[in-house]
Amino acid sequence: MLENALKFSIEHRYLILMGIVLIVVIGLFSLRRLPIDAVPDITPNQVQINTDFPGLSPVEIEKQITFPLENALAGIPGLAYTRSLSRNGFSQVVATFRDDVSVYFARQQVNERLAEARKNLPPGVDPKMGAITTGLGEVYVWAVSYKYPDGNVVKIDDGSPGWQSDGSYLTPEGQRLVTDLQQTAYLRTVEDWIIRPQLKGLEGLADVDAIGGYVKKYHIQPDPMKLFSFGLTFQDLIEAVKRNNTSVGAGYIEYQGEAYVVRSDGRIQDEAQIADIVVDTRSGMPIHVHDVATVETAGSRPPAAALPLRRPAAFSWGAIAAGAALLVLATAALTFVLTRRAGGGPVPVPAGGGTTVLASMRSERAGFLEERQRLLAAFEARKSTLQPATVAVVEKNLTIIDNALAQIDAALRRDPNNADLGTLLAGAYRQELALLG
Repeated sequence: MLENALKFSIEHRYLILMGIVLIVVIGLFSLRRLPIDAVPDITPNQVQINTDFPGLSPVEIEKQITFPLENALAGIPGLAYTRSLSRNGFSQVVATFRDDVSVYFARQQVNERLAEARKNLPPGVDPKMGAITTGLGEVYVWAVSYKYPDGNVVKIDDGSPGWQSDGSYLTPEGQRLVTDLQQTAYLRTVEDWIIRPQLKGLEGLADVDAIGGYVKKYHIQPDPMKLFSFGLTFQDLIEAVKRNNTSVGAGYIEYQGEAYVVRSDGRIQDEAQIADIVVDTRSGMPIHVHDVATVETAGSRPPAAALPLRRPAAFSWGAIAAGAALLVLATAALTFVLTRRAGGGPVPVPAGGGTTVLASMRSERAGFLEERQRLLAAFEARKSTLQPATVAVVEKNLTIIDNALAQIDAALRRDPNNADLGTLLAGAYRQELALLG
C-alpha cells in the first residue's frame, strides 16, 4: 500500500504540489481568523447573583438570602450546578450551565426565577445579576489624576477652569474645590459620570468597574438633644430632606399662541442647600436642618485614631466626650430659641386662669433638686477614687448644664405657658441626673 502511495505521488507530482500549496493557503487564512489569547478564558458558562444587605451575619445571610436563592434556581433547563458564598452583609450565588446553553437564555431564566424569589427575601433585599464576564475578562486598567497636581508647572488663570492662585481647583461646571477631599472626590465624579458612560458604549465591553477614590456623599448627622428640644424625631428629618429633593413639573402657560413651560427644580446641589431645608416650624419660626444636625461631605470627619480612647474608669472618656459635645450643642440651641422667640425682651404673661407650664414644673423641679443633692453627695464621696481628668470633665459638664438650666428657668418665668421650654427643662433635668448617676 505504501508503494502504491509513493508511486502515485511520483507520477502525479504536480497534483501533490498543488494540494500542499492549497493546504498552506487554507492554514494561513485560518491562522489570521483564529482567536488567540495569552491567557485563554476557561471559565464555564455561568451567571452570578450578588446581594448586598449590611448588618446581617454570615449565618443570617445564608438562611435568609443565599438558601432561598439557591432553591429558586433549582430546575432551570441546562443548569449543571450551583455554588454560593455567604459573608457579612454579602451573598453570592453562582449558577453554572452546560456549555451548549446560550448565556443570554441562562440569564433570562435566572432573571425570571429571581422575580419569584424576591417574595421570600427580607424587605429591602435586591439581588442583582453580575455582568456577562468572568474573572479573566479584565482587559484594561487606567487611572484618573490631575495633569498638574497641586497646580505645579502650569500657568494659573484665575476665573478660568483649572487651578487657581489660592490653591483651589475650579471645575468646568463652576464648582470650586478647596479641600483635598473635594479635589480627590472630583476625580471619582469624572470617572463615574464622564469616562464610564462613554466607555460602556464600546462594542464587546460588558461593564466598567470603578476602583478606589472617594464617592461624593453628603452626611446629615442629627443631634439627638436638639431634636428632642424641638420635639422632632429622626423620621421627621428624613421626610423633610426627601420632600425637598424632588423636581416637579408645573405644566405650562399659554400666552399669545405660545406655551411657556413652568418647572420647579428642587434637586439639592450642595451642603448649604441641605442645611437650609425647613424641617418644621415652632410659633411661626422655621426650624432648619442646620438647627438640629450638621451637614458635611463624606470623609471629612477626623479618623478614629484622633478621638480620645476609652479608659477603665467609672466614667469612660468616650461617653464623657460625646456627652459634653451634646450638651454644648443643646446650649447653643437654647440660645437660638430664646433670642428668636422672646425677641430679646420679656414676654408678657397671658391673662386668664389655669395651671401654667411653670406651675406644673414645680413638683418635678423639687424632685430633681432632691435627687441631684443625693447624687452629688455620692459623687463627692468617690471623687478621690477617680482620675483627676475625669473629675474635671464631669465638673465642667455640670457647670454647662447648670448654666443651661438657669437660662431655661429664666425664659420660662417670662413665658410661663411655653410648652417647648418646659420640655427642654425636663430634658436638662434628665441629662444632669444621668451624668451624676
